[in-house]
Amino acid sequence: MTSAAPRPAGPYSQAIRAGGLVFVAGQRPQDPVTGQINDEIGAQTRQVLQNVRSVLEAAGCTLADVVKVAVYLADLRDFDTFNAVYREFFSEPYPARTTVGSSLRGILVEIDVIASVPSAS
Repeated sequence: MTSAAPRPAGPYSQAIRAGGLVFVAGQRPQDPVTGQINDEIGAQTRQVLQNVRSVLEAAGCTLADVVKVAVYLADLRDFDTFNAVYREFFSEPYPARTTVGSSLRGILVEIDVIASVPSAS
């Protein structure tokens, strides 16, 4: 658990490490310090990915270790803006990704990831 990402809002963990993988729960676009949520898709995407990065770092991983991403968009018309911000955080070879339209409570985007734990050197 890290204070650099929002605390879980229910009975789940920010992430679980199992069998060489880290499973990060769906992250909301909430600033972990102020609790604020921006109302624009680009800013929400950026905050979600910063939260994902913080949870991964607490588990000993980075965004470069991510192998699978699941993205939930409240409005699929926001895909292009979301995708432009996503490219700021990930580079080739990109993780496998699924993006779906979803009914979200008061937010525009939620993202969960699976990362491979780096081997100890």
